[in-house]
Amino acid sequence: MSMKIRLARGGSKKRPFYAIVATDSRMPRDGRFLEKLGVYNPLLAKDSEDRVKLNAERVQYWLSQGAQPTDRVARFLENAGLKAKTVRNNPKAAVPGKAMAERAAKKAARAAAPAEE
Repeated sequence: MSMKIRLARGGSKKRPFYAIVATDSRMPRDGRFLEKLGVYNPLLAKDSEDRVKLNAERVQYWLSQGAQPTDRVARFLENAGLKAKTVRNNPKAAVPGKAMAERAAKKAARAAAPAEE
């Protein structure tokens, strides 16, 4: 059984609140889970202690059992010191898309045209 440590959404519309859960990866996002490991409240300030609460002992247990954290949960675990930090590098993040590159080329051509005359 492939295990995940991931977020399960709760809260009402426009007021998200997440539970950090250990679950089988085949279960739905908000479906059945094996154990609740903590909570995440994105509405609180980033420096608030109550924004992310984890049961470190149980998280370590599930990691030792082979559970894989999702990207967002992995960041929480790195900040809590429960997982080694991984280097993230996305060099294509700053590269504009096809449409934006075409617009930039047209703008550069328009700007260069009056200068040549």
